[in-house]
Amino acid sequence: MSNTNNCNQTRITEIILLGFSGSRTLKVLLFFLCIVIYIMTLTVNSMIIGLYLGSRNLRSPMYFFLSHLSAADIMLSTGVGPHLLSVLLRDGKTMSVSACATQFLFSGFITAAECSLLTVMSYDRYLAICNPLHYVTIMTSKHSLCLVTWSWSLMFLSSLIMITAMSYPGFCGCNTLDIIYCDYAPLLEISCADKVILEIQETALSISIILIPLLFVITSYIRILLTILRISTSTGRQKAFSTCISHLTVVCTYYGVLIAKYIVPSKGQSSNNNKILSLVYTMVTPLLNPIIYSIRNQEIQKALSKIIL
Repeated sequence: MSNTNNCNQTRITEIILLGFSGSRTLKVLLFFLCIVIYIMTLTVNSMIIGLYLGSRNLRSPMYFFLSHLSAADIMLSTGVGPHLLSVLLRDGKTMSVSACATQFLFSGFITAAECSLLTVMSYDRYLAICNPLHYVTIMTSKHSLCLVTWSWSLMFLSSLIMITAMSYPGFCGCNTLDIIYCDYAPLLEISCADKVILEIQETALSISIILIPLLFVITSYIRILLTILRISTSTGRQKAFSTCISHLTVVCTYYGVLIAKYIVPSKGQSSNNNKILSLVYTMVTPLLNPIIYSIRNQEIQKALSKIIL
């Protein structure tokens, strides 16, 4: 698609996403790769949810939170994946402004929800290891449900505030965006709203949604590590650490990609590099999360073997 469409128009009614540049062969290969990743993501995350619902041994707060993380992974990849496949096949795609804003609302909401869920999971591990005698009385089913409900509802409200402030005045300027899906920075560039106000709002929400939860996770794991080091036996230390290693790996992977995508300056990087980061974040990390949890988790492996055998 041409990238010269109506860049001087005052109001935008539709947006053109250019997608990946490159040969047709490369795009076809990328298309089939994305299909395989998407199907695997749906399969593995659905398996985690199904195991939680079908196995009594997994009816604990940790697996309750994990099932919600898997649901978020399914929603993130589904919110972007099918649309991305369409962009690859058509060498770009035209979307209405409302559809683009909705896609950003959805992806932003799921991003915030995953940050919140990972924070809740670190709180669960902190209680289990640092305060084991009171864990059962604190992390009740009602308390777990409350934490998850607040995670979903507050993150949706935050994302709704952000997209409303950006899209309410409308969009103007060039309607051709060199991206693979509707994201914050490209939409900010074409928003008719006051950029200073939007940037202040973005900073405030980023601190509350990403930075503060990340600091909480880091603090929790510092205290967890100090508690584990005080355990007298090596077997006890290994057992305690094994309950946290999967979550810690997921946190490092998720926040690593998130920081590379949103925080590391994109100047000097090619547009395709930025698109690859977006692809990894929306398609690959939702697949990695359940795999990381399943590889080292004996309870998940036992529950799966019972179903298979």
